[in-house]
Amino acid sequence: MKAIKLAEPWKVSCVELEKPTPKPGEALIKVIAAGICGSDIGAFRGTNGLVSYPRVIGHELAGIVESIPADNKNGIKVGDRVVVDPYLYCGHCYPCSIGRTNCCTDLKVLGVHVDGGMAEYYCHPADMLIKIPDGMTWEQAAMAEPLTISLHGIHRGGLKAGEYCAIIGAGPIGLVAGMVAQAYGAHAILLDLVQERLDFAKSLGIEYVINSGTEDAVARVAEITGGEMAHQVMECSGANAAVRSTLDLVSNAGRITLTGWPKKETSLPTDVITKKEIDIRGARTSAGEFEEALDLIYTKKVDMMKILTKTVSMDEAPATIVDIEKNPGNYMKVVVRVGEE
Repeated sequence: MKAIKLAEPWKVSCVELEKPTPKPGEALIKVIAAGICGSDIGAFRGTNGLVSYPRVIGHELAGIVESIPADNKNGIKVGDRVVVDPYLYCGHCYPCSIGRTNCCTDLKVLGVHVDGGMAEYYCHPADMLIKIPDGMTWEQAAMAEPLTISLHGIHRGGLKAGEYCAIIGAGPIGLVAGMVAQAYGAHAILLDLVQERLDFAKSLGIEYVINSGTEDAVARVAEITGGEMAHQVMECSGANAAVRSTLDLVSNAGRITLTGWPKKETSLPTDVITKKEIDIRGARTSAGEFEEALDLIYTKKVDMMKILTKTVSMDEAPATIVDIEKNPGNYMKVVVRVGEE
């Protein structure tokens, strides 16, 4: 079978591997579509310190079940169209015991800690598959996973209708977070340094955009919110300066969720946190959000197809990964068509 594999940083190719055999408790999936994620590009560059090599990439997966234990918890059957929850957790540590499986102390992410599923076939725990609604396209299904990341950040901040949500970083996660915020009846304010990305955000219907390189972002957020500032700030860029700015953008008694991964430590004035009594929460991957993500896509409350740059074949995938690394501004989301029904 074909698979997309990193031999080491900067070396990606379409290789031939043996078709896998499911272990007890696993399903065998014929993968039809797989998204290329920013973390895949980081793995290609060698800048993702969590990745070991060689590594088959891919964790945004949709496909058809070829075999599955009959006693799986979601009632999935052979022939069902499914997406894969790619976050493997131990099930017995403290976070797992309270349902926070995304921050399991032994979390393993497909394509990072273990081989991923950008391959014609993949074996995965049978209880970690979610059925796709009838009529949903494979491209839509493959983009459910990135939507869960945005959803989780919004959920961690407890966003409510009518509130103002400032989102830093107009990449795929930030853009989708803006669409989610508005689907929830909140007001999205998207900040970025790149005007082209902000123009694209406006074309998606994002209510407010701010170029934080040319505008006074704090003054603009104050103007938009009538002086209250943002009730929730979601940081999606991972830039240290952006993390620091969240304290200035958030309202008194507001919430901050940190989704981006800074490369180094950020110095924060804790007196501001105390004065405003700010809740600061990490937001890592997702936990139990796939069903909602699929519903939002299916009902077009969040139209993920608007951020799909293109679909490529398996043979085109390595060159596409190279080009995304060289020209990131030309891409939002790319889906690899792995197989056919």
